[in-house]
Amino acid sequence: MAEKISFEQVLKKLEEASEKLKSEDISLEDAIKCYEEGIKYYKECSELLENANQKIETLTK
Repeated sequence: MAEKISFEQVLKKLEEASEKLKSEDISLEDAIKCYEEGIKYYKECSELLENANQKIETLTK
């Protein structure tokens, strides 16, 4: 089973991918790779936030 990664860790990876994309000397191939990684991390962050939101809603009912 894969190790569970925290929201903060995923957010940091998303920020790192974003910073790489901002680099002026990034090749097209590397930019595409960073973009794909960024989308993956964005989806993971969204999923983690949605799960947390559902837990909060359940607890407050």
